[in-house]
Amino acid sequence: MDYHSDRFEDYSLMIYKGNKLVALLPANIKDNSVFSHQGLSYGGVVLISDIKMKDSLEIFKVLLLYLHEQNFKQFYLKPIPSFYTTQLSEETTYFMFLLNAKLIRRDTLSVIDYQNGFTISKNRKEGVRRSNRHNLKIKEVIDFKDFWNLILIPNLNSKHRINPVHSLKEITQLKAFFPNNIRQFNVYKNKEIVAGATVFETKKVAHTQYISGNSERNFLGSLDFLHSHLIENVFSKKAYFDFGNSNLNSGLKINEGLLYWKEGFGARTITQDFYVIDTKMFTELNNVFQ
Repeated sequence: MDYHSDRFEDYSLMIYKGNKLVALLPANIKDNSVFSHQGLSYGGVVLISDIKMKDSLEIFKVLLLYLHEQNFKQFYLKPIPSFYTTQLSEETTYFMFLLNAKLIRRDTLSVIDYQNGFTISKNRKEGVRRSNRHNLKIKEVIDFKDFWNLILIPNLNSKHRINPVHSLKEITQLKAFFPNNIRQFNVYKNKEIVAGATVFETKKVAHTQYISGNSERNFLGSLDFLHSHLIENVFSKKAYFDFGNSNLNSGLKINEGLLYWKEGFGARTITQDFYVIDTKMFTELNNVFQ
């Protein structure tokens, strides 16, 4: 996370049982509260793979006790979506119930579950046929410059008046740190870039961090073509393909057209929750086991 350390006051924590590291909390401080790191899409408490429920509860208790003793009144937590974890792990959801945590946001993620199969819609297949008629080509590249400068930044500026979360320098630096986990796929027509997608890859999941095409993307079918290829060929051995959320206004609204496009590939909805916890509530984790 050092690439954007200037934006956040880091407060990441390591939790031990004796001399053994059993949990991590990537975190930062803002307005006298502790946040599950705001520079990460998916945060939360990271546990060792063989953790037992009782130890998990003790970890949350000592974490909240520590924050309370450091005079932080609130802890904002965004648990890791369950389909990302390498082991079944939803203890956090139960702890939120015990702690009377307040649900402050719920995003909808569009996810393909490869294990249960999926069906690509006629509309998306028609987009692929259009792309074939226009003789489009897909290429995986190392350099992000063309996609960032010619496609992504202009689109975000014109539609939303914003820039990508990652600058070109930052995404290039991240690629250097994680060459096998951050991948860039571009679509070309006659050697000119017309669309692209930046994919963050984990052991189980392929997640499209950025998706964008030029003004002819619907006419050319470039994004349909690209994502059919990614889903059916490049990442078909993964457990899940995550398009990310289509939410606006902190989860209260949905971009209907974007969601419709994602669902056309067979994606279905998984939720990601965001909580705020009063640190004084650590006592609620006492005497849970009878």
